[in-house]
Amino acid sequence: MLLSHSKRFYGRQFITRKIQNEEVITKLKNLLKDFYMQKLQVDLGIPTVQYFAKKLNLSAPYLTDLLKQETGKSTQEHIHQQIMEMAKTKLLTSNRSVSEIAYELGFEYPQYFSRIFKKKVGITPAEYRSKN
Repeated sequence: MLLSHSKRFYGRQFITRKIQNEEVITKLKNLLKDFYMQKLQVDLGIPTVQYFAKKLNLSAPYLTDLLKQETGKSTQEHIHQQIMEMAKTKLLTSNRSVSEIAYELGFEYPQYFSRIFKKKVGITPAEYRSKN
């Protein structure tokens, strides 16, 4: 009974804090932009859920639950979506190779970048560049 009550209370807090939750989403987007503007990916690699949760003073699971409730996507999905948008722009506006772009975005292995890109966009980075 106590567990059931706790679960209901945990779920209800996302509904009753709509404005605060939207502020967290906005802050997350701004933090992600700042992460790349400050070129932190050079030292830290791809941004992690834990990094943003710490910056927002939330736990990683709580941040993911909050985003899932508000947007239907996890924190990791938000991060990947933003990175893929930057990747698309870089692919279309530069002559750098896919590997160079992958390293520039903080990926340690270009194959991992290509795999995520294909999963999110539906085609490989090279195909995206040639089609556009």
